[in-house]
Formats: sequence, C-alpha cells, structure tokens
Amino acid sequence: MKNSWHDVMKKELWRQLVHASGVFIVLLGFLVSPEVLILLCIALVVLAETLFQLDKSHHIPLFSTMLSNCKRKDDERGFVYFFIGIIVTIYLFKFDMGIVNAAILILLFGDSASTIIGKRFGRHKLPFQEKKTFEGSISFFIIGSSLAITQLPLLPAISGAFFGAVTEAYSPVDDNIPIPIVSALAISLIIYIL
Repeated sequence: MKNSWHDVMKKELWRQLVHASGVFIVLLGFLVSPEVLILLCIALVVLAETLFQLDKSHHIPLFSTMLSNCKRKDDERGFVYFFIGIIVTIYLFKFDMGIVNAAILILLFGDSASTIIGKRFGRHKLPFQEKKTFEGSISFFIIGSSLAITQLPLLPAISGAFFGAVTEAYSPVDDNIPIPIVSALAISLIIYIL
C-alpha cells in the first residue's frame, strides 16, 4: 500500500529537519580549525555509516526511530554525499571560513526549503527539469540568501544562493556534493571581482 501524500510530507519534513541540523558544523567551525572540522566530519560519516549498517539487523535506540522517520529508501547514502560536499568545501575554501560557512548554510537551509516548499506548493515546473519547480528554487534562493548574509556582504551572499539554487535544480549527481562547492566558488569569484 502506497504512503499517503501526508505521510510522505511528514517523512520529508523530518528528513529536512535532520538535514538542517547540520548547522552544528558551522558552529563548530568557530571553535576548531578547518583541519579538525574536516576530521570531525569524516568521523561522523564513519559513525553514521556504521550505525546505518547496524540498523539493518538491530534496533538502535533513537537512531533507528529517527532513520525510519526520515529515510527515503534502504540503500540511501545522502548523508555520505552531504558530508563529502561539506568536507570538499572546507578543504578548498578554508582560507575564508565566512565563505565556507555561507556555502554550508546555503546547502543546509536552501536545499531543505526548496524540497519542502517545492513538494508542498510547487506548481510550475522548471524548464528541462520535470522534478523541480520554480517555487522550490525561489524558496532556495530566498532562504539561502537570508542565511548567507549572516556571513558575507549582500552581493556575494545572493550570488552563492543563486548558483546554489541552479545547482540544486539541475545537478546530474546528488546535489549535496556540488551545492556547497558551487556556492563557495560563486561567492569567491564575486569577492575577487569586487
């Protein structure tokens, strides 16, 4: 029996709340060096993958419940891609943690907003992309820009959010990898040009 639309949205909301909880990475970035932050992200990937594998045969308090409330499929590896995108972004742009933080915030909250708003209110499909909507992309841009300006001047922040939204809509690979990288690159280019 197929899940009702309401059940799918409830699961998606939980999933996006977990996604947005990655804000702790930005907060840790104020306390530790970029190199330590990368090591912590790698450790989290290993821990999460270990728990994911154990969950297949054992009930793990809290984790199993959380996983069943937010995973889309049994072989899902979104969290791995999420951390790969963040790790690569930190490594490439660690010369300016404001850029890194803005790119991570764009990924965390812009991507979550586009999914929730796009699934709930999306009516107008993007050109050449039947699974994404203008409403989702606009919400990505607005939320991503709003959070990026907490780290950067306005023009670099909105540039990062804009290119992050385009990447989210059209990326041929899991968007958790390229969104922060493309956003940080766009931000860096605007800062360099200015």
